[in-house]
Amino acid sequence: MTASLLIGPVLRRVVGDKATIWVETSGPARVRVEATGGGAGSAPTFSVYGHHYAIVVVEGLRRGVASEYRVWLDEREVWPQPDSPYPPTVIVTRPAEDADHPVSMIFGSCREATPHATARKLPPDALDAYARRLMTDPGDPDLRPDLVVLLGDQVYADKTSAKVRRFLRRHRPSGHKGPADEVVSFDEYTKLYLESWRDPEVRWLLATVPSVMIFDDHEIIDDWNTSASWRSDMSAQPWWAERIASGLASYWVYQHLGNMSPDELAADPLLAKILAVPDATELLHDFGLSVDSPTSAENIDRPYQWSFALDVGRTRLVMLDNRCNRVLIPARREMLPAAEWAWFVDQAHGDYDHLVIGSSLPWLMPPAIHHVEAWNEKLTARPGTRRAAFAEVIRRAIDLEHWAAFGRSFHALTELCRRLGEGGEGAPPQRVGAGGAYAPPATISVLSGDVHHSYVARALLGPAVRTPVHQLTCSPIHNQVPAPMRPLMRLSWSRLAATGMRALARSAGVKRPPLTWKRLAGPYFGNAVSTLRHTGARAEVEVEGTTKDGTLFTVAAVRLTD
Repeated sequence: MTASLLIGPVLRRVVGDKATIWVETSGPARVRVEATGGGAGSAPTFSVYGHHYAIVVVEGLRRGVASEYRVWLDEREVWPQPDSPYPPTVIVTRPAEDADHPVSMIFGSCREATPHATARKLPPDALDAYARRLMTDPGDPDLRPDLVVLLGDQVYADKTSAKVRRFLRRHRPSGHKGPADEVVSFDEYTKLYLESWRDPEVRWLLATVPSVMIFDDHEIIDDWNTSASWRSDMSAQPWWAERIASGLASYWVYQHLGNMSPDELAADPLLAKILAVPDATELLHDFGLSVDSPTSAENIDRPYQWSFALDVGRTRLVMLDNRCNRVLIPARREMLPAAEWAWFVDQAHGDYDHLVIGSSLPWLMPPAIHHVEAWNEKLTARPGTRRAAFAEVIRRAIDLEHWAAFGRSFHALTELCRRLGEGGEGAPPQRVGAGGAYAPPATISVLSGDVHHSYVARALLGPAVRTPVHQLTCSPIHNQVPAPMRPLMRLSWSRLAATGMRALARSAGVKRPPLTWKRLAGPYFGNAVSTLRHTGARAEVEVEGTTKDGTLFTVAAVRLTD
């Protein structure tokens, strides 16, 4: 039977004269990609749970040009589609000498699939709107970003569309023990990606602009790894083992595999094992189970690492796993285990101009919420008490699980930004500036999503910090905050609310945060996508929302450098 293209091509990484293309096919095949003017690559599909995928490394691309490309399955050309109304998809490489070449990346999180949104009457999809605008002139450097950064909730395993729910009812065996309207198996997860990534405009965008991704909770389930007691409760569910194994296995295939560079793909031991067997189902199932163990005292130092880093021009992006590898032992809660934090610190130092930290959860929240989360963590630090049990109920009910609820990590990230931003002889080794002296980064930006509103905040770390440090939050791409919640979220930014909640935190023994921060733009509650631009030492961010007719308009434009 002749294989066809189910999802893709998805352009993932472009590094020098190489690029990676990810596809899902209907059957086994050899996938070949050829770019006009030079550049080609091929790879066989691998099989998992009866589904077929390939990641192709295209080599020999011309530098500094946009090259159209074509995709074959065996000897049959399947891309571009002959009846497509959209412009050709291209691979754009950066010039060989690109130190002075501008860098731009769009970012956001929380995107429900378009069919789901129709029933809920959500505002227009910001990623669709961005794609339509880029289609007007795909070669325009002012419109075209270097990278799409997706910061979590790319699919919703626990909030499925009517179409997916119908599939579940029709295909599940009688007596199935899983939640009726949530996906559990790998096969069910594939329906979420099929629904989301085959949206025509998004499919074109992912085929023509490189993308990187990190998960948040809804790829698995709401409140994923919020606490040790939450994990204990979930582990008791008869369907949980299959859910977590399938969720992490599907995330590895659909999202994480493409985050790796060509060199990292060649060195990845799991991919090598998968390619060496005719059916990798058991292998990937066991992998999904094995990497879900963040709370054991024996396994908190070296779990599988989902975090990753890459350079685009003179910008370094470090994407952090805020979910899977959390340390949940009450007395030592941390966002990342020690070994992964050490890796992050190492990546935060080096020869670059701008440091961008991708974190699905905001580091700097509205101040009142920050204090409530710190208060809640303090109360739950002694399991077994009535006060801790009460605080745990509150934690789960209102999602108190951001950096402030992992106080050790919040302070560590704050101190890292402070030391990087100070520069000079007392700071850790950093890029070399004029005269050979160590210089601090031009900017540090923390990109986040999750909270279903967008804002820009400036971290105030003291007069010795020369680097502007900002929290840039953009969420949702395609979702919404219930209208009654919006006044409360606006109030959480007020000085009055912050003062009151700070008093609450102080009553539990929480020390004052080691920094202050001020809001520069927002909060904005509509669907949005943001663009971060670096030009030399200058940086700016633009937040764009969607109108009722699905076009973009500027919500805020903030210059991040003085």
